[in-house]
Amino acid sequence: MRLFVALDIDDGIRERISRFLDGAREFAPDARWVRPESLHVTLKFIGEKPKEATDDIKSALHRISASAIALDFRGYGFFPTTRAPRVFWIGVEAGPQLAALAASVDEKLSQVKISREEHAFNAHLTLARGAGRSGAPRWRKGDGPNRAFQRLQEKLQALPAPEFGTMTAREFFLYQSQLSRGGSKYTKLAAFPLD
Repeated sequence: MRLFVALDIDDGIRERISRFLDGAREFAPDARWVRPESLHVTLKFIGEKPKEATDDIKSALHRISASAIALDFRGYGFFPTTRAPRVFWIGVEAGPQLAALAASVDEKLSQVKISREEHAFNAHLTLARGAGRSGAPRWRKGDGPNRAFQRLQEKLQALPAPEFGTMTAREFFLYQSQLSRGGSKYTKLAAFPLD
């Protein structure tokens, strides 16, 4: 099973992002665009694990105690850089609670033999990946100038930074990701409250 831990987003924000995507897609037609119903804020990508490991993972995540988190969705950017874009994303602004939650998820899962993150947490919503390119946010060997998002970047520079809204996350989820030709399908396996 391919697993990850994430926050879901409110329907109103999802709808505003969906309308934004409708206008943006035509300027990067070769990119692989995320379906609006699949949008989420990843806290930790776990990867492939046997089904029997999910009970230990759920148990570890149930031990997390954290408060509800206010999130503001605004602006956009490109990973790893605007000159070598592989990923188009929306910014997620939150106080230190969001990074603390991601760190707590990482810590608790390390206790059940899931590798710790090597890089600092960077909150974002992935909207698109350049065709045939990795979705990893960090610089990779072979990265360099490309034109995957050039028209989109030019169009966006002429517009004010988009604002998609604010929400309060009151729970986080363990998801299963199932890959298919039409894109990944995400299924919530368990919910964990934020007090």
